Amino acid sequence: MPFLNSVISWFTTKRMYQIELFKKFPIDVQRDTLIELINSAKDTEYGKKYNFEKLLISKGQIFSNFIQNVPLVNYETFKEEIDKVRNGENNVIWNTEIQWFAKSSGTTSDKSKFIPVTTEILENCHFRGGKDILVINNFNFPENNFFKGRALAIGGSQQINSFENDIFYGDLSAVLMKNLPLWIDIIRVPNKSIALMEEWEEKIEKIAQSTINKNITNISGVPSWTLVLLKRILEITGKSSIDQVWQNLELFVHGGVSFIPYREQFNNIIKNPNMQYMETYNASEGFFAIQDDLNSDDMLLMLDYNIFYEFIPMDSFCETDSKTVLLDEVQIDKNYALVITTSGGLWRYIIGDTVKFTSKYPFKIKITGRTKQFINAFGEELIVDNAEKALKIACERTNSEIREYTAAPIYMSETKNGCHQWLIEFSKPPQSVDYFADVLDTILKTLNSDYEAKRYKDISLSPPQIIIAKKDLFYKWLKINNKLGGQNKVPRLVNERKHIDQLLLLNSKSDV
Repeated sequence: MPFLNSVISWFTTKRMYQIELFKKFPIDVQRDTLIELINSAKDTEYGKKYNFEKLLISKGQIFSNFIQNVPLVNYETFKEEIDKVRNGENNVIWNTEIQWFAKSSGTTSDKSKFIPVTTEILENCHFRGGKDILVINNFNFPENNFFKGRALAIGGSQQINSFENDIFYGDLSAVLMKNLPLWIDIIRVPNKSIALMEEWEEKIEKIAQSTINKNITNISGVPSWTLVLLKRILEITGKSSIDQVWQNLELFVHGGVSFIPYREQFNNIIKNPNMQYMETYNASEGFFAIQDDLNSDDMLLMLDYNIFYEFIPMDSFCETDSKTVLLDEVQIDKNYALVITTSGGLWRYIIGDTVKFTSKYPFKIKITGRTKQFINAFGEELIVDNAEKALKIACERTNSEIREYTAAPIYMSETKNGCHQWLIEFSKPPQSVDYFADVLDTILKTLNSDYEAKRYKDISLSPPQIIIAKKDLFYKWLKINNKLGGQNKVPRLVNERKHIDQLLLLNSKSDV
C-alpha cells in the first residue's frame, strides 16, 4: 500500500502540472492541438477535399486558415462521411482504422446517430478524462479511500452490435467498457456480463445482489438510474441509508443530466457527511470538462484531450451557416453552441449542446442546454422533432387536433418514478386521452432509442401524463408575460418546470 500511495502521489503531481500548463497557456495548447489534428488527417479523403496540407503552410494563421476553408457540419451534413466509415471504408475522416461507433440520439431527426470512436479518442480523451477524475479527486482529497475499495460503474444497457462487418457499435458506456484498460477492469464492478445486460430489471437486481457485500468507495453513472439501484439496495438490505451498506462510499461521479433535481434525494439516502459529488461532461463525441472545485458548480474545460474548440453565440445561431468565435473571444455568461474538431474524426462538428463560461483563465463552463428544444431529465434526449412526429401520428389515430402544447419532466421522488408531463390545448380533443397518451408513448419509443431505453418496463421513466389545457390558455399566458408577437412562441419541450408550472396554475383558475 505505501508503494501504491507513492505511485498515485507521483502521478497526481505530474498530471496536475500538465493541467496547470493548459490553464496558463490555453491558446497555445489549442493551437498545437489543431496543428496535430490537421497533420494527422492531411492525407485522408476529407483532408484532401479541404486541402489540409495547405492549411499547415502558415502555422501562425492556422486558426483563420482552418475556419475559412473547412465547413461547419452537424450530424445530418456529416452523415455521408460517417456512413462511408460504417460501411468499412478507411482513411475517410481519420488516418487510422475506425472499428467502433457510439450509438446515441438527441440532436438529429434520425432515431439514432452513430459517432465514430477511434483508438486516439479513446486513449487521449475518454480514458484520459477518467484518469483525471482520479487525479483531481486525489489532489483535492489526499486522504481519500478511492483505491481502498471498488468502483461501481452503472453504464448503459446496449450490447455491442456489428454492422455485418468488423465494425461495432453500442452506447458509449458499452464501447468504453469493451475497451477498458486492464487496471480499471480490476477495480470496477459489476463484471461485464452484468454491466452490458440489456434487460434493465434483471440488470439492476444483479448489480444490487453482486455489490451489496463489496467495499464500494465510489460510483459513476446517470443520477436517475443510480437512484433506482440505490433504492433497490435499501429494499434488499432493510437499511435506512446507503452508507450503512457501503461505509467507505465517498464519491459519486455523475453526468448526462442535471443533478439539481436529484441532489436532495441523494442526500436523503446517503448520510455520510464526507460524501462528495463531482460533475463531468462526457458525451459520445468526447470528454470535455470536469468539476475540479466541488465548492463551485462549474467545470474546467479540459484543453489537452485532442479536441479543438469553437463556439457559436446562440443569439446569432444559424446552424451550419453560423460564425464561430475562438476560446480567447468568448464572453462570460453568454450562451454558446459547442463546436468541436477531434481525434475521433469530427471536423468543425456542432454537437448540439450549449454552454456558458463562468470564468476565463482558467476557462470554466456550465452546460446550459441544447441548440434545439429538448427534455433530458433522465438521459432520454427527447427533441422537438421526435415530439412533433409522435403528436402528429397520435392525432391521426385518435381523430384529434392540437392547437398548442408544451411538455416538461416530473422528476423522481422517493416513492415515484419520473415522467413527462404534456399540457395540450386541443382544438378537437380525442375521445380517449389515455389512448392518445399510449400512442404518443409508443411512437416516441420508435423514434428515439434513448427514450425507449428509459421507458423500459417503467423502471426509470413512467408513461407520459397528459393534461388538457383550457381554451386559449397559451394565448393568455403569453399575454400575461408580455410575449405576444411573431417572435415569441410557446416553448415546446423544456428541461425544467418554470413555464409549465405557471401554465398549470393559470389553467387551474376558474376564470381562464
